[in-house]
Amino acid sequence: MTTARTIDPHAKPDRPVTVFVAIGSNMGDRSAHMDHAFRALASTAGIRLLRQSSVHETAPVGPPGQGPYLNAVAEISTDLSPHALLATLLQIESQRGRDRTREVRFGPRTLDLDMLIWDASLPGFARIDAPGLTVPHPRMHERPFVLLPLAELDPEMARRAAVSPVHFVSD
Repeated sequence: MTTARTIDPHAKPDRPVTVFVAIGSNMGDRSAHMDHAFRALASTAGIRLLRQSSVHETAPVGPPGQGPYLNAVAEISTDLSPHALLATLLQIESQRGRDRTREVRFGPRTLDLDMLIWDASLPGFARIDAPGLTVPHPRMHERPFVLLPLAELDPEMARRAAVSPVHFVSD
């Protein structure tokens, strides 16, 4: 069982933290959308792109009729608050035409950026549970298309994430 420490989503960390971000695309020029995501992460103030996995093509999860996804994981360092990082990720998605208000749940998308793990240096997982933001990603352990690229960057982190869902404990 993995335990987690609760993080205030609006508080800036007192030091840069390592965050893993899932990146996926299955509409339009998927490769260009993925490249844009990596470039945007690398060029945004308050974020440093540390490493990126290779890009994997995977079958879609969700309604039928979707094309295959390209998936990857980025390891970043940030001094942004979780809420500010989420806003940045949503802005990057929007730059590629994603409109979350008009899409079907688990449907196709030009670009999808999800925070997987916040502050990878912690012995357990950091927990963020706020409207629109749940970290660790609640379905990460069920998604090989996330675990495989995560394992390229941090095999131990992927093993811990794959073992079971995270059980949250109060501080």
